[in-house]
Amino acid sequence: MLALPIALVLWSDLTPQSLLQRCTDLPYVPKTKFGQANLEETMGRPANKELTERELEVMHVFWTRGEITASDAREDLAKRGVDRAYVTVANLVRILVDKGFLTPTNQQRPFRYCPVRTFDDVSQSLVGDLVNRVFHGSRKQLMVNLFSGEKKLSAQERSLLQQVLKEQK
Repeated sequence: MLALPIALVLWSDLTPQSLLQRCTDLPYVPKTKFGQANLEETMGRPANKELTERELEVMHVFWTRGEITASDAREDLAKRGVDRAYVTVANLVRILVDKGFLTPTNQQRPFRYCPVRTFDDVSQSLVGDLVNRVFHGSRKQLMVNLFSGEKKLSAQERSLLQQVLKEQK
């Protein structure tokens, strides 16, 4: 005999046998008080399309080297003083493929990947996101914060800034 909590049997018009059958039917879709639950909603938070710090580290390697394997990326990171296990780098590469930042270039092992989005595209997107999220869309506030610190602009930085401003006219 199947041992079920008494409350479950009392609150349900099911017999223990039909309850057992229902519990073993696949697939299981949880129910909420509002009806069927969306499985994607019950699986945690949605995938983040933004780059994490570790993903950005890996992307810098691909932007520098071009088409390489996950193993090559791990070795390059190690040369830069960032020691990550191969499995970690391979998982980051898989995530970057899923997010659309990298694409595989061959069908056999070792798999090679190349960047889909350029450094300029990604950096402009990240800066735009920073302006919107932190400074509520105010580029003026960004510039005030960027240039009002204790560290002064070098002559080379001032010259570059003047050149960029001239091109904006």
